[in-house]
Amino acid sequence: MNTSQYPSVLLENAVNEFARLPGIGRKTAMRLALFVLKESKADVARFADAIKTMREEIHYCKSCFNISDSDVCDICASAKRDHTLVCVVESVRDVMAIENTQQFKGIYHVLGGVISPMDGIGPDDLTIQPLVEKAKAGEVKEVVFALSATMEGDTTNFYIYRKIAEYPLSVTTIARGVAIGDELEYADEVTLGRSLVNRLPFEKSL
Repeated sequence: MNTSQYPSVLLENAVNEFARLPGIGRKTAMRLALFVLKESKADVARFADAIKTMREEIHYCKSCFNISDSDVCDICASAKRDHTLVCVVESVRDVMAIENTQQFKGIYHVLGGVISPMDGIGPDDLTIQPLVEKAKAGEVKEVVFALSATMEGDTTNFYIYRKIAEYPLSVTTIARGVAIGDELEYADEVTLGRSLVNRLPFEKSL
């Protein structure tokens, strides 16, 4: 017998799953669950299939670690991009934010996070070594740091800089038009675009 506040254990299970999503409280989770319940079975099946297919079939680009539908993402596969210019970002969301500015013509390198000892994230947990290998192979002329202006972001920048400083390339960072502590995905496109265009030598930011 169901003795919870929910009239159905099945509804409660759905609410619990929606509530696991970031930024979703239980009230919002309830609204989402009830919305899905009102949708046609065909619409719900399509919704569920899209999520299932994404999780099972999506790729991570073997070159830059961006998400992709194939082994190499469209950006890395494009002959129109400058493959000697690499923008280092924390996440896929940052790639999307920078692409929306239409100000960057190079390629990306997605770290998958930043160094954060408090969270148990060290250099080996990120895709730093493949970037170092690109620099060592002479494939890169400029590395642009576009990590969030936080202590963790700055620590990661400095760690990578120390790893690649010996190679013949320039290391720059986006201008501090993005406020300290802000995340790139929340910066407006104009500010972020200007920060990219007006990037500075990394040494001057130390």
